[in-house]
Amino acid sequence: MAPLERILYIEDEPDILAVAKIALENVGGFDLLACTTGYEALQSAVQFKPDLFILDVMMPVMDGPSTLKELWQLPGLAQTPAIFMTAKVQPDEIKEFQALGALDVIAKPFDPMKLADQIKTIWQQYCTAKAETE
Repeated sequence: MAPLERILYIEDEPDILAVAKIALENVGGFDLLACTTGYEALQSAVQFKPDLFILDVMMPVMDGPSTLKELWQLPGLAQTPAIFMTAKVQPDEIKEFQALGALDVIAKPFDPMKLADQIKTIWQQYCTAKAETE
């Protein structure tokens, strides 16, 4: 399985986006494309070729789940794994997001110093599970 390098991150809150961008680029060493709307992500995703999507759930106009469904319709992105980041982390909500196809859910507020490691752990679990099914 390829290493996790390129992340498309969609978040409408500027403060959260800024903190996550620093955490993922500077601490995690990821190549990050940050978008503030689902529409912006749809315009950029194919050219960026992300390894992973990270999406806020609650956004105006096009929420995270709707954005993810649209991203998966784009050429070459149907198999791109996704993680939701949200304050909605009740067990039934997490199950709902996983039923939509998300690998996992990261709770907001998140610890910026641990965010990259959380994502790397989720990625590793995904890679291990995928290798076992192949």
